[in-house]
Amino acid sequence: MGEQKLSLRRRLALEAYRVMKHQSVKEHRLRQLFWECTLRCNLNCRHCGSDCRSEATQKDMPLEDFLGVLDQITPHVNPNEVFVIISGGEPLMRSDLERCGRAIYERGFPWGMVTNGLAMTEKRYRALRAAGMHTATVSLDGLHEEHNFMRGHARSFEAATNAIRLMGADKGFIFDVVTCVNRRNLSQLDGIKELLISLGVKAWRLFTIFPSGRAADDPELQLSNEDFCRLLDYIRKNRAEEKRIELSYGCEGFLGNYEGDVRKHFFSCNAGVSVGSVLVDGSISACTSIRADYIQGNIYKDNFWDVWQNRFEPYRNREWMRKEECADCSMWRYCEGNGIHLRGNDGRLMLCHYDRLKI
Repeated sequence: MGEQKLSLRRRLALEAYRVMKHQSVKEHRLRQLFWECTLRCNLNCRHCGSDCRSEATQKDMPLEDFLGVLDQITPHVNPNEVFVIISGGEPLMRSDLERCGRAIYERGFPWGMVTNGLAMTEKRYRALRAAGMHTATVSLDGLHEEHNFMRGHARSFEAATNAIRLMGADKGFIFDVVTCVNRRNLSQLDGIKELLISLGVKAWRLFTIFPSGRAADDPELQLSNEDFCRLLDYIRKNRAEEKRIELSYGCEGFLGNYEGDVRKHFFSCNAGVSVGSVLVDGSISACTSIRADYIQGNIYKDNFWDVWQNRFEPYRNREWMRKEECADCSMWRYCEGNGIHLRGNDGRLMLCHYDRLKI
């Protein structure tokens, strides 16, 4: 356990990936478009990065406004190649979610959603599938007690596992489960894995807390550096040996000699490169974890496609991030300053994954 100099094999692989990544930046083809359709949520999660509420101060975005964005994009892309991800808040809080999905699908865009599963019923699930839902991601943050602790709701575990069970029984439906690994559930990973396998899950993503939103000052949610390495070792071992379910670490963070072993791909922050978003107030950004000073425009005054083509330079040229601890880092060549969601409004890096490996 612990981090060492990159092996020659890994460095060569990273060099090849770096060339591909720079070509992707040059082309910046839009592949994923997040729609933050609501900030309303039916849970009160300890680790929420958006600090959502059951009654949000910001109203839901009208469907027609988002469809206008899709109409701006359509002349420039093949809609079948741009995946719309409906997020929140909790998308199921919208009573018109099925209508939203159907309208997106009828324009040729495949779509999926991210959900906590609390409001999912079999009837609702069937209606969403009929509306063209291609994929879904469900959050499960531990076994019964630990999940409910994280989610702040006594029925959350039951509802999440029910939603997962519905998807697992739907042969051919592609979905995954994400788990926020923290001090309370780190020792439960084997138990969670067996539960997910029993529910028909084929893909399981694990991620860790970054210091933003409600989680910023909650020590129970933060792994020590030693525990972080334990988690990566666990994922690496399971990816090599476990054939019943595929584990992977979330997309954030350059991971040194773990690169290539804990994910299908090497680290790359695709925010603003292939990933864009429309936030609930109309703001044009990249992934929905990025807010504030990294917003590039607003759909209520700007054309989305014009913004995507001409205003995403801070995402595509990361040289402005080469400062402070990143200025003379030997891994800058492959990391390029980590994920932008880990940058505060002042541009400073809040968390360095690679630094956590130096134990």
